[in-house]
Amino acid sequence: MARYWGVLCHVTSLPSGDLDDAERFIDLIADFGANSWQMLPITPPDQHGSPYASPSAFAAWEKLGQATAIDMSEELYWLEDWQMFEAIKKQQGGAPWTDWPVELRDRHPEALANINIVDQSQSRFMGRWNQIKSHAKHKQIALIGDLPIFVAHDSADVWAHRELFLLEPDGHPSVVAGVPPDYFSEDGQKWGTVLYDWPAHRAQGWEWWKQRMARMMRLFDIVRIDHFRGFHSAWAIPTKDENAKNGIWIPGPGDDLVAKLVAVAGSPKCIIAEDLGIIPAEVIELRKRHKLEGMAVLQFGFDDENPDNPNHPKNINSDQVVYTGTHDNNTTIGWWKDSPQWRKDRIKIEGDICDTLIEMALNSPAGMAIIPLQDLLKLGSEARMNTPGTTVGNWNWRFDWDQIENVQIDLNQAAL
Repeated sequence: MARYWGVLCHVTSLPSGDLDDAERFIDLIADFGANSWQMLPITPPDQHGSPYASPSAFAAWEKLGQATAIDMSEELYWLEDWQMFEAIKKQQGGAPWTDWPVELRDRHPEALANINIVDQSQSRFMGRWNQIKSHAKHKQIALIGDLPIFVAHDSADVWAHRELFLLEPDGHPSVVAGVPPDYFSEDGQKWGTVLYDWPAHRAQGWEWWKQRMARMMRLFDIVRIDHFRGFHSAWAIPTKDENAKNGIWIPGPGDDLVAKLVAVAGSPKCIIAEDLGIIPAEVIELRKRHKLEGMAVLQFGFDDENPDNPNHPKNINSDQVVYTGTHDNNTTIGWWKDSPQWRKDRIKIEGDICDTLIEMALNSPAGMAIIPLQDLLKLGSEARMNTPGTTVGNWNWRFDWDQIENVQIDLNQAAL
C-alpha cells in the first residue's frame, strides 16, 4: 500500500482562483487523510494560460495572492532581472525582448540604469506564501511543486542569461523544444521553449540551475521535475519548422547536473522525476542512480498487452509515485467514457471506474499515490485541465466547495 497519498489541484482551480482559499483547502484534504498537496507551476503563465512556458523560471504569478511585503534577500539572484524585465516589457507595450531597442535588448548598463523599479508584488507574494506553508506544516501536509525543465524564449531568464541558451546572435532561437510523436500527440508537440547551452551551464558551475532548485525548495517540500528525460536528451526542432516530427535528439547534461540538483534539494526524496512516455532505458537508469522516484499513470497501464508496461498496476514499484491521471490526461470518468471496449475489457471494475483506479493507486506498492481532485469528485471531461497540443479551453477549471462537501464521506472511505 502506498505510504503516502495526496491531491493534485492547481492553485487556479481553487474556487477563488488564487491563494485566498489555500488554508481551507489544506484543512479539507487533511481531514480526508491526505499527506500532500501537489500543484502545477506557480510561475506566471503564457498568453494561453499555460504555466509550463513561463516568462520566468523563478517569479511567482502576481495574481496568486498578496500579503505584507517581506525581506527578499534570498531571491537577489533573479529578482532584479525579473522586475526590470517586467518594467521594460510594459514600457515597450508587451513586445518580446528581441524587439526592444538594442540598448535594452542587449542590457547596456547605462540604459538599464534608467529603468525605475518600484514593484513589490513578489515580496508580498512571499509574505502570503509563507503563511500558507506554515499552515500546511501545522496540518502535516507536504506542498509539492512543479518545475518545468524549459522556460519560454520571451522570458527574463533568457534575456538576462543569453549565454546559457541556444540562440542566434540576434537573440532568436535556432531550435526549440518539444517531443516526437507519443501518447498525447500523433504528430508530436512543438512547445517553442528555448533549449539550453549545456557546456555554458557547466562552465558556470551550474549556478543558474542550483539557484532555481534552491528557490523551489524555499517554496515547496517536494519538487516534481517535468520532462526529466531532458536531462538525458532533448528533442530539438528547427524554429521555422511547424512539424515536431522533424526534430532530432541532442544530449543533455546527465549525471553531473542531476547530482547537483539532488544536493541542493537535500535528499532524493525531495524530487519526483517525471519519466512518462516513450522513455529509453538510459533515462530510467539515470533516475535510479540518483535514487529519485519516477512516475506511473494508471490510465496508461491498459493501452496494450505488454507485460512490461511500467504503468500497469502489477509493474508499479516502491520507487514510483502513482497517479490515476495527470493534468495532461482526461479525467478518469472522461477517459473511461472515451475508452474503446478492448481497454475496458482489460480492467476489472469494482464499483465505478474512479473508485477502481483510486483503490489501485492507494493499494499499490508506490511510495506515494497522487489523485487529481477531479477524480476524487468523479467529474467528467468538462473538468479536464489541459489537452496537450491545443491552446484553447485549457487551465480554466475550478471546483466549488459544495462539490467537495457532497463527497466528503466517500473520500474518507477511500483514504482508508
